[in-house]
Amino acid sequence: MHDDSDLLARARTWLAEDPDPDTREELARLIAAGDRTALAARFAGTLQFGTAGLRGELGAGPLRMNRAVVIRAAAGLAAYLKAEGHTDGLVVIGYDARHRSRDFALDTASVMTGAGLRAAVLPRPLPTPVLAFAVRHLGACAGVEVTASHNPPRDNGYKVYLGDGSQIVPPADTGIAAAIEAVGALRDVPRPGSGWDTLDDSVLDAYLARTDAVLAPDSPRTARTVYTPMHGVGRDTLLAAFARAGFPEPVLVAEQAEPDPDFPTVAFPNPEEPGAMDLAFATADGADPDLVIANDPDADRCAVAVRNRTATATAAGTDPGADPAPPAPWRMLRGDEVGALLAAHLVARSARGVFAESIVSSSLLGRIAEKAGVPHVETLTGFKWIARVDGIRYGYEEALGYCVDPDGVRDKDGITAALLVTELASVLKEEGRTLLDLLDDLAVEHGLHATDQLSVRVEDLSVIATAMRRLRGAPPERLAGLAVTAADDLTRGTDTLPPTDGLRYTLDGARVIVRPSGTEPKLKCYLEVVVPVGDRAGLPAARARAESLLEALKHDLSAAAGI
Repeated sequence: MHDDSDLLARARTWLAEDPDPDTREELARLIAAGDRTALAARFAGTLQFGTAGLRGELGAGPLRMNRAVVIRAAAGLAAYLKAEGHTDGLVVIGYDARHRSRDFALDTASVMTGAGLRAAVLPRPLPTPVLAFAVRHLGACAGVEVTASHNPPRDNGYKVYLGDGSQIVPPADTGIAAAIEAVGALRDVPRPGSGWDTLDDSVLDAYLARTDAVLAPDSPRTARTVYTPMHGVGRDTLLAAFARAGFPEPVLVAEQAEPDPDFPTVAFPNPEEPGAMDLAFATADGADPDLVIANDPDADRCAVAVRNRTATATAAGTDPGADPAPPAPWRMLRGDEVGALLAAHLVARSARGVFAESIVSSSLLGRIAEKAGVPHVETLTGFKWIARVDGIRYGYEEALGYCVDPDGVRDKDGITAALLVTELASVLKEEGRTLLDLLDDLAVEHGLHATDQLSVRVEDLSVIATAMRRLRGAPPERLAGLAVTAADDLTRGTDTLPPTDGLRYTLDGARVIVRPSGTEPKLKCYLEVVVPVGDRAGLPAARARAESLLEALKHDLSAAAGI
């Protein structure tokens, strides 16, 4: 805790070297008003650089995302790269369409150039997967993407890739953080006004040429889609990829088609958030597509929705006296469902190599891989781990992230995932079937794997720490009436996983994992139940049982964690 005089002194020191007139004005106003609360929110610490890089709210001070913080981060990264022997290495820099993203990208290019490294900036706001591709395509020693992905409009972030095209993992994160900490006064960081390259479209063209590789050469391309980039940067790249592939042109959600850093039509620009897909579904009602597809704002995630069979049956009048609140016409598929569908599609195409997923994703992938004789690996949460699996052919995580072309993009990629799921929908369409039919097949073959999440957003991070401490101190013995057969504290690591802040409970027919989010102020609890299914006739009862168990798990886990 800092006293008032120390707080004001730190703020005035920051103000004196802040290169941005906007944040200088903000800070000068707070100092003049003596607003201790607002100053403490900006100066009671520093934004920590970790395996997610930096992410935070825009504004003045060391606890906000701003040009001064970015310049220090870039200077630390440059020092780290040079210490690792990349004295003349190339750093490629991409950015999304959020507030200040381009400024942060150009500051990074300037710092890298001033440090004696070579810098190249993508030509305009482009999807994060294009930057991840560019790192390897150009032989860069590192890449930086300025994005806050699907965070609220007030946020921005700074994601770092090393030369293998994967996001950083320990110990690189702590090495870069130490180098950032060692940066002195900003005036001593050389920042020339030129000397870096602005790339043309050749990198994007090379990325688009690779997108064809995710599809089978003679596959049908008939599925019709409605698409929303959710006010982000995915539109032009996805439309170009679909045109190259020969799919019908997606129908755009007009209200969300243009990049807009204020994300005016959604509370949170994340397809998983309630209400975020409403405009896409309204567009689909008129267009009657086979699929609804959404990218998040930096287009590394892909959401998929399909027409709800129950709603179709009700609309057709098969049950006129039933439930007065008919089911929604469109059903969002869970990330785990899309993950299993893409895996099944790749298996049907005789794909070989390792299938990888994070520990919070469904165990169904392991069942599919085992039946197909394909190696299967579980990693810690995040594509920084999934993409590093040796021999990876396919990787996914439940948060709508899919890696379907690891030789091209060692990260999740919402563009190529959209292509692959549309190919699968086309194959099924030719057979008179849908994605829901294939999900039924998988449930009958492997058991119904149903997943859900209990996610608690907090204002005070101590709430998360208290809940984790409570669960560690008194681990539940039963949840949803099921005995807890094993309780693993993942901070100790396992035979196959490095340590992480998380708890895993194995139950008879279920699994629960609890962890703090790495990118948002949330406590996340990942739930899975597995219900045996004898045949297709048993699916409704199995789904009802799974739904009941998941609700009971949420209730009992909330009580155990005190949230």
